Amino acid sequence: MAFWLFKSEPSTWSWADQLAKGPAGEEWDGVRNYQARNFMREMRLGDRGFFYHSQKEKSVVGIVEICAEAHPDSTSDDPRWECVDIRALQSLAQPVSLAAIKADPALAEMVLVKSSRLSVHPVRAAEWQRICELGGIAP
Repeated sequence: MAFWLFKSEPSTWSWADQLAKGPAGEEWDGVRNYQARNFMREMRLGDRGFFYHSQKEKSVVGIVEICAEAHPDSTSDDPRWECVDIRALQSLAQPVSLAAIKADPALAEMVLVKSSRLSVHPVRAAEWQRICELGGIAP
């Protein structure tokens, strides 16, 4: 199993919106960055991801699961753009802020810290475990 992080502006698509989609999940559409798209092409059913609120909140707030592998993005007529579907699995007991992530030496090499502009990116297993611990849930 691989681990990922998905960023969203809460005013556009929030954790509450994702939870409301239930077990069917929702397309993670609208990504127009080749590197982020390529990461989605690597995702497999059952992989897990952190749901991250960007903008003002800047916090990991939940855990999602890949429920459909890469397929054409329904919001584009351009065949270059693909997306995956994700479903909400669990809210973190407490959000893990970007400030807390940056302050933790175990997370210093995380893509979120090093390349904050990417909206979709991988998370190492040790980083996954540490953020789950900080968020008050079992990895």
